[in-house]
Amino acid sequence: MVHIRRADRADAAALSQLAAQTFALACPPDMAPADVDAFVSRHLSEERFGEYLADQRRMLLVAADGDALVGYTMLVDEAPEDPAVAEGLTVRPSVELSKVYVHASAHGTGAAGSLMRATLESAASVGARGVWLGVNQLNARAVRFYEKSGFRRVGTRRFKVGDRWCDDFVMECVLEA
Repeated sequence: MVHIRRADRADAAALSQLAAQTFALACPPDMAPADVDAFVSRHLSEERFGEYLADQRRMLLVAADGDALVGYTMLVDEAPEDPAVAEGLTVRPSVELSKVYVHASAHGTGAAGSLMRATLESAASVGARGVWLGVNQLNARAVRFYEKSGFRRVGTRRFKVGDRWCDDFVMECVLEA
């Protein structure tokens, strides 16, 4: 059974390993491995996770099966930098769901749903009225999951992975008061 908890600094190495295993699952199928590797190296290293975990604007949750991490999310409590994203959002205050990843071995087990519910509850607990995310337009599985979780499309954005620009849907979930 999967247990959801808030991540702490001791999780940085395991989070980095999980991120390296799962990030490519969110990328378009024709994404060059070099671009995936560059993104992982720059944004998903153990050092970066240490920084994320120390940042008061970020909240990371993990799904653990025993001692093994099988999924994680990261909320970022900042206004969107991209004007197109900000324009599409319908509620404020809103937090970004920057990362949502579950290991392929845990797909279909309910881990992703449990992690998402806990993440949305955590966002509400810090006063957010909405949660937004970007998802690659070609990632149909993720889009369906987000829609099932209460998100709807409110715009688009460009997202850089390595040297490649990707097109994302911007999706928003309005939290119940």
